[in-house]
Amino acid sequence: MDESKKPRIGFIGQGWIGKNYANDFEARGFLPVRYSLEEPYIRNKDAIRECDIVFIAVPTPTTPEGFDPSIVEQALKLVGSGKVAVLKSTIVPGTTKRLQKENPGITILYAPEFLSEATAAQDAAHPFSNIMGLPVDDVAHRLAAAQVLAVLPEAPFTRICSSTEAELIKYSHNISGYVQIVTFNLLYDFAKKNGADWEPIQKAIEADPYVPNRYARPMHKSGRGAGGGCFIKDFAAFRALYEQHAPRDVWGKGVLTALEQKNIELLRESGKDHHLLTGVYGPAALRSSETALPAPLFWHSRPARYVQMGILVAGLLIVLMGSLDISMRLAKSFAGEQASATLVAR
Repeated sequence: MDESKKPRIGFIGQGWIGKNYANDFEARGFLPVRYSLEEPYIRNKDAIRECDIVFIAVPTPTTPEGFDPSIVEQALKLVGSGKVAVLKSTIVPGTTKRLQKENPGITILYAPEFLSEATAAQDAAHPFSNIMGLPVDDVAHRLAAAQVLAVLPEAPFTRICSSTEAELIKYSHNISGYVQIVTFNLLYDFAKKNGADWEPIQKAIEADPYVPNRYARPMHKSGRGAGGGCFIKDFAAFRALYEQHAPRDVWGKGVLTALEQKNIELLRESGKDHHLLTGVYGPAALRSSETALPAPLFWHSRPARYVQMGILVAGLLIVLMGSLDISMRLAKSFAGEQASATLVAR
């Protein structure tokens, strides 16, 4: 790209996601402006307003009170009039559309990130997917999407879609990983109780091209269960959103709740990510005598043995289907959205 035509790039948030994206831009000859609340970047607050494209990678926590997008909302106020803001933080479907209505002076896009903390630099430099989500399908947003794609590293798959579809693509990615981890832990425990060695099962899974096996190891990082800064909070937010948009789907809500409760148990008993667990669910999550979630009527209306069988069977089916059925149900609940085709495209 001609140096004189390079847009000025800004980053709000310099955690491991924002930092690695900014480092990649520097490696490719850009001079990104970095802003965060820590030194030395806190001094760059005013410079962000002059940036043509601002990537926002800030926390979006889920707490016992629910999903909290307030840090993203505050970050958008720093973007200059007429500029482009690209949201990288995970947000619940429908958020980008609302934020665009609340900030008409800037053009907002949603571009989900797919970095893993251990390989973040490599993932930023070599993305497998570049998604641009438009809250409004008009000329301004189409031009902004083209402008952003022009400065990103090339990816094997690129798609421009609605922002709600893009938000669901990100949730589909995280939910799939979460379900795989919980399901393989169930299989691991079942194998142990039946005197089977997990090692040959593990090797066979890794060799099977039809089984997603990235998260097939029951001992994942520091313990058991789906942990880290994304899985716990994002699944909790999705489960709550699904209950809101599909209130009559008792079995669907039951599957999500069962998976969530099992994951809490795995994290709690293996000592993994307790600080993240309590941040999402509160101190009750660490007390085995209490449930971290309010038990739905489902649990009181079916014998326990059916519930236990349903958890295992549903978990296996979800892994095989890539968790798409639940995601597609939620997608269809957003009026006017045609998200299902995008979810299948990846």
